[in-house]
Amino acid sequence: MKIAITRLKGKELDDQERCMRRGHDCFPVSPLISELDQEQIEIFIEQVKEEKFDCLFFTSALPARTIGPLLGRCPLPRVIAIGPQTAKALRNCGIPCEVLHEFYSRAFVPYLGEWISGKTIGIPRSDAPNPDLLNAITQAGGKPVEFTIYSLIPTYEELDLRDAEAVLFTSALSFKTAIWRRREDLILIAIGDVTASVMEAAGLSPDVSGDGSLEGTLDELNIYLMMNP
Repeated sequence: MKIAITRLKGKELDDQERCMRRGHDCFPVSPLISELDQEQIEIFIEQVKEEKFDCLFFTSALPARTIGPLLGRCPLPRVIAIGPQTAKALRNCGIPCEVLHEFYSRAFVPYLGEWISGKTIGIPRSDAPNPDLLNAITQAGGKPVEFTIYSLIPTYEELDLRDAEAVLFTSALSFKTAIWRRREDLILIAIGDVTASVMEAAGLSPDVSGDGSLEGTLDELNIYLMMNP
C-alpha cells in the first residue's frame, strides 16, 4: 500500500525502509516546517554544562538530533528519550539514555516514579504546548524547565495525495494544520490515540489508530487490511 506520511520537511529519515519491512511503500507530505531558535539552544547547553538539571527529557527525535552533537563534552544527568527513534538519535551522538515504555510524554512521570520529587527536569522541545506534562511533573514534586528550541510553522501547501492509498497523520498538530482533499477511498490513519481524538473531534474517525510508533501503526494497518480485504 502507498502511504503518505506527514513529516517535517527533510525529516522523513528511514520511513521508507521501515514501511517496506511491513510490506508497504510510503512518501512524505509536509504540513509543517521547523525553525530552530539558536539562542534557546545555547541557553539550554550552557545550563546543562552548569549542571542545573537532574534529568533531561527528549520528547522527539528533532531536538535529540539537534542538541545531541552539542552535549558530547557536557557532564550529563539522567537522560530519558520518548521512543526508540529519539533514543537512536541520542545514542548516535554517544549519549546514553533510557527509553520510555510508551510513545507518549504522559508516561514520563509514571516511569520516574518517586525519584522525580525534588528534581529539576530540562525539556528541549517545540513551541507546541504540553501543559499536561508540565502539570504532571509539578504535581509529582518535580520542577520542569522548558526550552523552546524550535518552532513548528504551517506550510499552507496542499498535501499531494494523488498517489496515496492511505494518509498517516503523525501528530495532532500535523492533522490540524494539514490542507488536503478528502477521498472516499483514502484510508485515514492516526499514529496514536491523541491524534485519533483530534481527528474524531473534527468529524473524521480514523480507520486505523496506532500505538504512537510508526511500526506499531503499520502493524495495526496490516490487521485492518486483513479484516477488510
